[in-house]
Amino acid sequence: MEKKHKIAVIGLGYVGLPLARLLATKYPVVGFDINQNRVSELNNGYDSTLEVDNEILQAVLLEENSFVVTNKSQGLYCSTSLDSIKDANIYIITVPTPVDKHNRPDLTPLYKASETVAKVLKKGDIVIYESTVYPGVTEEECVPVLETISELKFNIDFFAGYSPERINPGDKLHSVDKILKVTSGSTPEIGKIVDDLYKSVITAGTHLAPTIKVAEASKVIENSQRDVNIAFMNELAKIFSLMDIDTHDVLEAAGTKWNFLPFKPGLVGGHCIGVDPFYLAQKAQEIGYYSELILSARRLNDSMGAFVASQVIKLMIQKNIPIKGAKILNLGITFKENCPDIRNSKAIDVISNLKEYGVEVITFDPWADPKEVMYEYGITSHTELKSCHPKDTDESHRFDAIILTVAHQEFLNLSLNNYLKDKGVIYDVKGIMKKDQVDKRL
Repeated sequence: MEKKHKIAVIGLGYVGLPLARLLATKYPVVGFDINQNRVSELNNGYDSTLEVDNEILQAVLLEENSFVVTNKSQGLYCSTSLDSIKDANIYIITVPTPVDKHNRPDLTPLYKASETVAKVLKKGDIVIYESTVYPGVTEEECVPVLETISELKFNIDFFAGYSPERINPGDKLHSVDKILKVTSGSTPEIGKIVDDLYKSVITAGTHLAPTIKVAEASKVIENSQRDVNIAFMNELAKIFSLMDIDTHDVLEAAGTKWNFLPFKPGLVGGHCIGVDPFYLAQKAQEIGYYSELILSARRLNDSMGAFVASQVIKLMIQKNIPIKGAKILNLGITFKENCPDIRNSKAIDVISNLKEYGVEVITFDPWADPKEVMYEYGITSHTELKSCHPKDTDESHRFDAIILTVAHQEFLNLSLNNYLKDKGVIYDVKGIMKKDQVDKRL
């Protein structure tokens, strides 16, 4: 186990690429992905997720497999070829872990990634998983796949580790090297090797968990905790709305106490907070426990799209704006601000519910790829505001309502009244605009 690390990172998305790039500053790394277009753009020095700056990516890229390039002890080579990773001795799997239409964990990407690695697995190799899962998935679901296909024995011929990803898409301050990393291994000795590997590139340090299951559990409760806290804020928003009280004013006052937790109401989407709680709840149900709090929080947070839509419609009715055929400008379709990631965006819930009232919704998002939005949600998204708004600035051509659903930096500088009818409605889901600039904040 003292041989030099040759690392293969499986999956080059929001998690895999930043990690592969970081590891490539000290080790030879091959980034493997089944998406040829993704691999091609990366080998050309461009990251469409915007997680890694092009110059930083280009600084570590190699034109040949970094395992076989002579005199190269570090660098990144991206590939779709299974042969390119056969010489690795450490495999790090960073594929997504979604839920199906019934909100049940879908481990298909993990199974397929495990099958891929198993085809080239050798004696002495270590397979590290970073995907968010419920406790037990690594050893009870993934390891059997590795054993069956490789015909090697776990903890005798090969070993496993788990180090949950903590990437925050779009966050340039908390990059992968600046976030403390939880690590674990299938034996104490492997745990130390895994911990030392991450410790060598993570400046924030590491925390070696006693078992893989502990590390898995630590990750899944991180986002479940946030989900529950935000659900409480969303319930408060519903209550205070009925009382005609501004929720953000209440939170500002309550926040003056030193131990008040600064959560805010909002749309809870994305591939982590909006998904991970279902993994924990599913495992709890399998062992005979029905998770009331976690699932209640999920239901409440998933109801917010309909709530926001109803609030906008009520405001329009109060201003005597005809609902049928009204035009509403929706600002944002990504799941969070200053990030192109549209996965599990809850802005689509607002849009869908508004359309049920017979209104026309036009979406503007300078960060989202319109082709991806059309493929994922079947709606048209504009990257320029001028394409949403007619050149004629006559009152009749302006919008009846504007909803800010995503807090992109670009939206803060917009003069929204220039695009709104005189009696139009401005609704701020994110609570980032001044109170006197909007009709209502969530």
